[in-house]
Amino acid sequence: MCISLVFTNDYRIIILTAWMSWVFSMKIPVDLLGCHTRAERVPLITMTTNNNNNVVYKPAGLGMEVHGIDLNSDLSPDTIEKIRQDTLKYRMLIFKDQGVISGERHVEISKWFGEIESTFYKHPRSPHPEVFRVSNDKNEGCRNVGRTGWHVDGFFMKAPFDFSIYHMVQVPKVGFTAFIGFKELLDSLSEEQRARWNRLWLVGMDGKKSVVHPLVYSHPETKLPVMNMHLGLIDCFVWDLHSDQQRVTDEEETMALLKEIHHEIVKDDERLIYKHNWQQGEFVFSDNRAVGHEATPETQLPVSEVGLRILHRVTIAGKVAPTKA
Repeated sequence: MCISLVFTNDYRIIILTAWMSWVFSMKIPVDLLGCHTRAERVPLITMTTNNNNNVVYKPAGLGMEVHGIDLNSDLSPDTIEKIRQDTLKYRMLIFKDQGVISGERHVEISKWFGEIESTFYKHPRSPHPEVFRVSNDKNEGCRNVGRTGWHVDGFFMKAPFDFSIYHMVQVPKVGFTAFIGFKELLDSLSEEQRARWNRLWLVGMDGKKSVVHPLVYSHPETKLPVMNMHLGLIDCFVWDLHSDQQRVTDEEETMALLKEIHHEIVKDDERLIYKHNWQQGEFVFSDNRAVGHEATPETQLPVSEVGLRILHRVTIAGKVAPTKA
């Protein structure tokens, strides 16, 4: 069902059905309306905030595009809380037409979601110590970021980052970021395979220390099943941790499991993957626990071939370690 909502200043909701009636009278397939699948009918939503801004939520390949909110402006606490809750609900919010957002403002916005935590070294061109700057030019930002396999940010930490918040500063001719919704991935598995993955724990290494996380666990806020992984940083797996059947995989079995997970992500001509085609000035809020991602190879093409790419990212500290409890 696609509906249109108007929010008045006191946030009473008026449901308008004219557009919805037109859709069904024309017998337009839901797939053509930009919704994810026939089983997941994501609404097109318009609203008027208490600042009299017309805001439109439009379904993206994953999450929602948001039009009509200027993140450089002074937003009300109610609007900020709605942005946070909608990021949990839709997993990604893609704010269009944001222009230039300074490093200081990027950090201010990120604090809406919690305490900032950074793990990467600081590039001298970064506009703020808490802003991680990536590029296809080593003089402009850190190179080869996100190219070590499908992952969530901060996988190797006791509690992976809760949210990742991106700002596209400079767009090349080509250079997608690929995203995978864990709900869609897990729902696509057979019952037998889903049961196998539920038995797996993974061991990763951050140079100095190792961490052990369940591959599949419940999101601490939404309670939906999600995943924790980094296919390029997993040392081995453990079957049935803390049970009499506990067993650590050898190198051969570890590689087989990594290939299995990767195959399920890219299967059926990558039908589960959303490749985000960045546009200048976009600002993206991502629930890092519900969505995996990987930078595509084109993100590292030379400036002479595709132009300069600059992406800023701020990460929010995880509060709850993945657990089966």
